Amino acid sequence: MRQLPEALKAHIATGETTLCRAWRLTRQDGAVLGFTEHDHALDFVGTTFEAASGFAATEARVASGLQAPAAGVEGGFSSEAITEADLAAGCYDGARVELFLVNWQAPEDQHVLLALQEIGEVSRAGPVFSAELRSFAHKLQQPTGRIYNRRCDAELGDGRCRIDMAVAGRRLAGLVAAVETPDRLVIAGLLDLGAGHFRLGRLRFDAGMLAGRTVAVEESGAMAGGAASIRLWLPLEAEPALGDPVTLSVGCDKSFAMCRERFGNGLNFQGFPHMPGSDFAYSYVGGETTHDGSVLFE
Repeated sequence: MRQLPEALKAHIATGETTLCRAWRLTRQDGAVLGFTEHDHALDFVGTTFEAASGFAATEARVASGLQAPAAGVEGGFSSEAITEADLAAGCYDGARVELFLVNWQAPEDQHVLLALQEIGEVSRAGPVFSAELRSFAHKLQQPTGRIYNRRCDAELGDGRCRIDMAVAGRRLAGLVAAVETPDRLVIAGLLDLGAGHFRLGRLRFDAGMLAGRTVAVEESGAMAGGAASIRLWLPLEAEPALGDPVTLSVGCDKSFAMCRERFGNGLNFQGFPHMPGSDFAYSYVGGETTHDGSVLFE
């Protein structure tokens, strides 16, 4: 049961309150920001909660059992607090949010922590954003462990895959030479590689407005002079500048054939390529098939 400070309890008991809500947001990079719906900044728990930030609470849902309750906040972009560029770059994904109820006349002594939450889905409409606040119970709904699947569930180059990405041609540095559309770039300064070399790979921006962001590559084409045309799975939220340095990495379609033939890494394949499909599982005994429990593949 939540215990209220005696001073706050007495204030609420008067029936005439000066209460407001405040949020302390801790990003994955350690940056801490404070916001309040009050019209003046508040200082408590070692944080300054800025007013006039456009933060306001929305509908909240609470359920019994193990269902994950959810709430939300809405706000506007500002140069002092949350910028559109930071939100687009994913700086607030998975950020921790502490919700306080506070008496704005005596914030240091009269406040209580109501909930610990995490930022989930974020949507934008013009200069306004809204963010879903999820309780930590939502992690109980996330799948854990391995999935019995024909395709590999490792990431190319990680400790389970064991592919050496430092081998020539697997990871190359280049420069943004042209931005044709939000999902089509031309990268220069590469080796003369064939079409499709970076298909299903990754593109990381090493500097500029999108520094640190990694996006998925759908397809790549070869161009003259060591350049490549890159088509992304999703359009970029912000346009990179010409000359921004990037790093391109080759991709993998997670199939056993590509793992064995392109990378020579069949022994480390993290999938189950010989798993019988649903057509086999639901088939019936016939004159041309044998169902005797013997090994399907040698």
